[in-house]
Amino acid sequence: MNRPLLAALTLAAAAFSLPAAAQFQKPEDAVKYRQSGMFVMANHFGRIGAMVQGRVPYDAAIATANAELVATLSKLPFAGFVEGTPGTAKGTAAPAIWTKRADFDAGAKKMQDEVAKLVAASKTNNLDNLKAAFGEVGKACKGCHDNFRNQ
Repeated sequence: MNRPLLAALTLAAAAFSLPAAAQFQKPEDAVKYRQSGMFVMANHFGRIGAMVQGRVPYDAAIATANAELVATLSKLPFAGFVEGTPGTAKGTAAPAIWTKRADFDAGAKKMQDEVAKLVAASKTNNLDNLKAAFGEVGKACKGCHDNFRNQ
């Protein structure tokens, strides 16, 4: 094998084998990233919640726009849950995330699946459908928070 090809393969292998944590300069960057993603997602979910709870008038187009944003955002925070970033304060990531990673990932997937159903419900132009789907997303979020967030 010639040296340039060997060098290229070595570099490629090294690049692909870097841990996910390498995308963050410091552990605090990973924490800020995931918290920011959750914050923005919660804001858009809250806009739907305001309609579901009757605090603002129901608008199917606005509900759909926010549900679609929540669906996109629901994939972002999880890149920030890297080794060495659990917290100890209330509301921070619990160490159980890393000792029960498969359960944590399943919870994330459950939430994303329920959010997909929320998007579909928002497109029915039916507030009752939206309420039901909103409640299921809330349950999925709560389940993960109950198990993987410091209380």
